[in-house]
Amino acid sequence: MTQPTESSYTWSEDTFLSEGTECAVRVYRPAGKHKTVPVVVMAHGFGGVRALRLYAYAERFAAAGYAVTVFDYRGFGDSAGTPRQVLDVRMQHQDWRAALAYARTLPGVDPDRVVAWGTSFAGGHVISLAGQGEPLAAIIAQVPHVSGPAAVRATGLLPSLRVGIVGIRDQVNAWTSRSPVYVDSAGRPGQTAVMTSPDALPGMNKLITESGLKTGDYPSNVAARIVLKIGLYSPKRWARGVTCPALIQIADQDAVTPRHVAEAAAARMAAPTVRVYSAGHFDPYIEPLFTTVIADQIAFLHDHVPTETHQP
Repeated sequence: MTQPTESSYTWSEDTFLSEGTECAVRVYRPAGKHKTVPVVVMAHGFGGVRALRLYAYAERFAAAGYAVTVFDYRGFGDSAGTPRQVLDVRMQHQDWRAALAYARTLPGVDPDRVVAWGTSFAGGHVISLAGQGEPLAAIIAQVPHVSGPAAVRATGLLPSLRVGIVGIRDQVNAWTSRSPVYVDSAGRPGQTAVMTSPDALPGMNKLITESGLKTGDYPSNVAARIVLKIGLYSPKRWARGVTCPALIQIADQDAVTPRHVAEAAAARMAAPTVRVYSAGHFDPYIEPLFTTVIADQIAFLHDHVPTETHQP
């Protein structure tokens, strides 16, 4: 794949409001375009921030002729909001709706050709939103979270118990208006963290390195209360409502979001395109798999949401 150059797109920083709180958003525009174009709206997965490799995807979408918006959730990354690192599904859905509404107002963007792109936990978000009736031209769900019970089973009993104890402490703090109790998003097997598969911490560290960041540039933890709710969040329940074209990208060695449940969720959708890769959960973001994954995403967009519209 040809590498994008800065002459093929421009980008700028902006903000939008979600329930009164400013969310940071980077807006990419293809260069030399004077007609309306589709827009791809992007956000990261569990505890992730846009600086963790999402810009690499956005650059390639922009070079292919698409406008792109990449945002951070409230309380994460470069967005405002306190307390920090509190992952709440309802709040993130609202951030998504605000981001989609913002993208539709951008000059030069076709408000009827909006694509929602989500990875991991956010892959579940875009499935949920599309299934609940959000008007979208297409969705792209990369290694998506689709089943809460399946995610808990994949984590294992002892790791779930370890992190669950911290989750209870944090929930008590939330009820009593005290500061959050945090837990690492990724850790080694045997440690107390949300993801402790053998590839979790190495995968997260490589994501940080490949993004040109250093450990500590952004927090890599979350308020532990979310672990009490992961098992209750199953975006697959909305899959039958996904009527727009959907690209579902699955890693066959995924220890976080198992392959079989992702395939079952995709099968419920009206127009799914399923791609399965020999990989783990953290592999799509970086080479050698990244080039293949992004090429499949751009091919899907060209097929279902082309930059050129043709009148009959």
